[in-house]
Amino acid sequence: MDVGEGDTLSVDATRSAYSPRIQQDMYEVDRDTFEGLVTAAVHDLPEAFRDRIANLEFIVEDWASSDDYARVGGGRGRTLLGVYRGIPLPRRHRGYHMTLPDRIVIFRQPIQRLARNEADLSKRVRHVVRHEVAHYFGISDERLREIDAY
Repeated sequence: MDVGEGDTLSVDATRSAYSPRIQQDMYEVDRDTFEGLVTAAVHDLPEAFRDRIANLEFIVEDWASSDDYARVGGGRGRTLLGVYRGIPLPRRHRGYHMTLPDRIVIFRQPIQRLARNEADLSKRVRHVVRHEVAHYFGISDERLREIDAY
C-alpha cells in the first residue's frame, strides 16, 4: 500500500462524520484543557495499537502552517484538523533508528470552530487523533474511506 507522508484529516475528508461548515458559535477551551482532550484520546486508543506506538509524540498547535499545507498538497478552502509528520511504520527500514520522534499534530483552532459543545469537541479530537494514528500505522486516506472510518 502506498502511503504518502503527511496524509491528513481535513474538513473535506470528514464530510460524512462532521459537517464541513464552520459555525458562528464555536466551543472554545484553554490550551491545557484541549491538550487534556488529546491525551485522553491517546489513552482511549485500543491497547493493541497504543502498545505498538513508539518514538511518536502528540502535540497541539493552533493552526496548520504553510509547510503543512504544502506537505499534503492542500489547497484553497481546505482546513487541516491534524497532520502526521513522520515516516509511517511500514516504510521504516533498518536505517530508521536514533531519530527524533515522529509527530502527530492536532490543530486546536479549526477543531474548536467546528465544535458545538464540550462533548462534540471531545468527539472531534478523538476522531482526529485516531485518524492521524492510522497514518502512523501506514493506513492511507483512501483505505480509511474504504473501511468506512470517516
